[in-house]
Amino acid sequence: MGGRERRDQDFGGQSVVTGQPEPLKAVPVRHPGRWVAVAVIVVLAAMFAHLLLTNDAFHWSFMFRNMFTPAVLRGVQGTLLMTVLAMFFGIALGIGVAIARLSPNPVLRGVAWVYTWVFRAVPRLVLLALLGNLNILWPQISFGVPFDTYIGKIFGITDLHLRVFEGQTRNLLTGFVAGLIGLALSEAAYMAEIVRAGMQSIDPGQEEAATALGMRRSQTLRRIVLPQAMRVIIPPTGNETIAMLKDTSLLIYVPVTAELFFQLSAVGSRTFLPFPMYVAASLWYLAMVSVLLVGQHFLERYFARGHRTEQARIRLAGIAGEQGGTL
Repeated sequence: MGGRERRDQDFGGQSVVTGQPEPLKAVPVRHPGRWVAVAVIVVLAAMFAHLLLTNDAFHWSFMFRNMFTPAVLRGVQGTLLMTVLAMFFGIALGIGVAIARLSPNPVLRGVAWVYTWVFRAVPRLVLLALLGNLNILWPQISFGVPFDTYIGKIFGITDLHLRVFEGQTRNLLTGFVAGLIGLALSEAAYMAEIVRAGMQSIDPGQEEAATALGMRRSQTLRRIVLPQAMRVIIPPTGNETIAMLKDTSLLIYVPVTAELFFQLSAVGSRTFLPFPMYVAASLWYLAMVSVLLVGQHFLERYFARGHRTEQARIRLAGIAGEQGGTL
């Protein structure tokens, strides 16, 4: 048994063990694969550092001199503003679509399903390109009575125009507005699924209890379902916000001039040094996403504080039950 033992004879003539076994020596498990992985990582890191320090194609001085110009800083402001507005309208519309998906009304459910199907299927780049060229489809945008000219022809009135407002599409649907509409509509489809999953994670008994107390469905959603669903909604929403910040670079195809990637690409095209500006864009996005990650961490901790307390209470209650006590 790993040690020497002393045996004595008892009164029945049987041998019994009276000595203690020697202690076992624990040998740590070898992990040669870890050391191989560390060696490979160190070599790759050294090669990458050598590339950064010795390759003149980066043009570090040129890059740092141009990535903080007033035009680029205005692009950073435009990127952040677009991210905030697109997420705000996307979340608001997504909540409405999610409620419609869970509505007992089959018409609302069908319309909400079609909306999520379309805007999740169409890539954002394609959607932005369509909205950016919407003036080809409608040179003018007007608001008023639908089919006013056709109604006038029925009653013998020529050139009947029952319109409150009318204007050129290219003047109304600017690059910034078209980009905002495209990103918000696309984001709403994804947020609808996130909000729907969060709402379905809540025990249906709570909604039934609220209904029994006389609360309207809107009150139940606002006061009971959505506050509890935030614990499930916040993490994927943070990921969507980070993705939205990066997807603002697609606005270069609308185009939107007050955007970070557009401004940096313009500097690269003007100076015939595009690669350093692509590196500068990567550094800018890395910095902004890092800030968003910190904010996401604190939001998740804030909305999960009650859940962690409840989990701790349940674990303590289970331990007390196993020991025959009460919590």
